[in-house]
Amino acid sequence: MPVRFRITIFFAVLVCATLLLVCGSIYYFSYTNRTANIRTRLTNRAITTARLLTQYDIFNQGMIQKIDSATAISLQRKVVLVYDEKNQLMYGFSDEAGDSIRVIIERLKEVRESGNVYYRDGARDVVAHNFKNNGTDVVVFASAFDFDGNKTLADLRLILGLCFVGGIIVAVGAGYIFSTELLVPVKKIADEVNEISAQSLTERLKITSARDEWNYLARTLNELLNRLQDSFENQRRFVSNASHELSTPLTSISSQLEVSLQRPRDADEYRTIMQSVYQDVRHLSSLTQTLLEFATASGGTGGLVIESVRIDEIILGLPADLLKQDKKFAVMIDFSNLPAEEEKLLVSGNEDLLHTAIKNIVVNACKYSDNLLARLSLGVADSDVIISIENNGKGIAPEELGNIFQPFYRTEDSRHIDGFGLGLALANRIIKLHRGFVTVSSKPGSTVFTIRLPNSEKEKVQI
Repeated sequence: MPVRFRITIFFAVLVCATLLLVCGSIYYFSYTNRTANIRTRLTNRAITTARLLTQYDIFNQGMIQKIDSATAISLQRKVVLVYDEKNQLMYGFSDEAGDSIRVIIERLKEVRESGNVYYRDGARDVVAHNFKNNGTDVVVFASAFDFDGNKTLADLRLILGLCFVGGIIVAVGAGYIFSTELLVPVKKIADEVNEISAQSLTERLKITSARDEWNYLARTLNELLNRLQDSFENQRRFVSNASHELSTPLTSISSQLEVSLQRPRDADEYRTIMQSVYQDVRHLSSLTQTLLEFATASGGTGGLVIESVRIDEIILGLPADLLKQDKKFAVMIDFSNLPAEEEKLLVSGNEDLLHTAIKNIVVNACKYSDNLLARLSLGVADSDVIISIENNGKGIAPEELGNIFQPFYRTEDSRHIDGFGLGLALANRIIKLHRGFVTVSSKPGSTVFTIRLPNSEKEKVQI
């Protein structure tokens, strides 16, 4: 069912319920007021008749009947019956000959017990009153047709019924118009989104100055499109750079093999060519392994082994790892700010990935340091593990700081240094995978990378 129909139905049901409540309340209070009014009038009539009957030395029954007849204008088709202590009829009057009401013994007992009883006999209102005065104990039944009151209620029912039906019709029409107008901006936004494709990701939805939900929806979709565009751009750049990095060693291998096969060569020449090809193969293997690690870190934590890892133990293994990569690399470790509680150094995550991330940043610091030395300090702040890695190189230009975590990005001053431009990007992805972040500050002579990871007590990485 279309949304506008659902809104229309909901609006109509809401209005229907409101009208039903209002009309029902009006009719209920009108009916209650009519009943109270006729009950009061009949009770007064019964008391008056009983008092007149007790004054038999002044009023006889004939005179009382004349008095009852005189009130026929206000109470039509009136019937008055009076029963004595023995429940015998002692007085009766009716506006029309032969007209009366049915009185049973149980009703008389009820009236003597409660004093005053109101009930309806068909369309006739009846009040039975037990009158006691100066030894007199009589039960008076006063009844009449409340034509004026009933006609007023009938007219009120007609008016309320017409108002209810009319209100429902108006509610359905107004609800349909309201829902249609309400959904016009949504349809407009949907039409604009349908025109945006992978080839036109630069297009954006129009934003108005109105501060409403539709404008918020348009802004949210624009932010989503911005993220999608960035993802497509990063993917395109990654594929382009990866293809270039992979094709370079492959082209070199192919060229060298082609040249070597053009004519017979001696063993030394073949050895030289094979050594060159071997270097290219190692370069290609290293790049492939790095790309696989980057792909793993770019996904989620599903499938990874998550456990409590001590960051200080990972850091203690870095000096040996650096010597394996380059004997000139060195790292100076500062543990002077470690907390007394060892639990604060525990991080929920994958030990191998965290080791790769920290090692990549340390290796990067060594590469670009004038003395190939990196200084690392470990501490805890606000339930986070803080790792600071500093070198004393030339520094990174401010305009390039925002790009150093992009895959394959290399600054102009670093192109002569071996590498693929994936180390920092891989480290950044791994740290984000563990709910942390990496920041960098740089000035001539000093560059500092800061890794911040939540410890196990603050936040667990969800598998």
